[in-house]
Amino acid sequence: MVEGVQAVAGALPLLIANAPGASAWRPDLKTIPDARPGFGSLGGIYTAVTAAPDSVLCVAWDMPFVPDALLRALVDGAAAGNYDAFLPESSGRRGLEPLVRGVWPACGPAIARRLETGDLKAISFHTDVRVGILSLAQVRGFGDPTSCSLT
Repeated sequence: MVEGVQAVAGALPLLIANAPGASAWRPDLKTIPDARPGFGSLGGIYTAVTAAPDSVLCVAWDMPFVPDALLRALVDGAAAGNYDAFLPESSGRRGLEPLVRGVWPACGPAIARRLETGDLKAISFHTDVRVGILSLAQVRGFGDPTSCSLT
């Protein structure tokens, strides 16, 4: 996954991890803990958005088989549609896969407001920003979505 994100983003990814010793997992990566610990996935997304100087490509640690082309489509789709967040559609219960996404700096304040209210759903801030969706048909064009946990 590191190589895929690097190929698409043009830089090594930032590792957001709270575990003691996480920096030893991949010494080549900059590792930082959650800026606001205890807020789950949304806290991790917030940390990434506020730590990066520009847009962020977020991929959950347990989704290692996301194709590079899908990551590229998220980055390109967000830029083309002038979105603040861009996510792949899924056939899962949420209809979206919120743990693989492109997120832009405008999401930071919207996420912070949700953290303050305790609404920790990874999509809770979407009503406050411009969200684009990569259709399930397009996602399937990159391979079987179940092979990379996009279900």
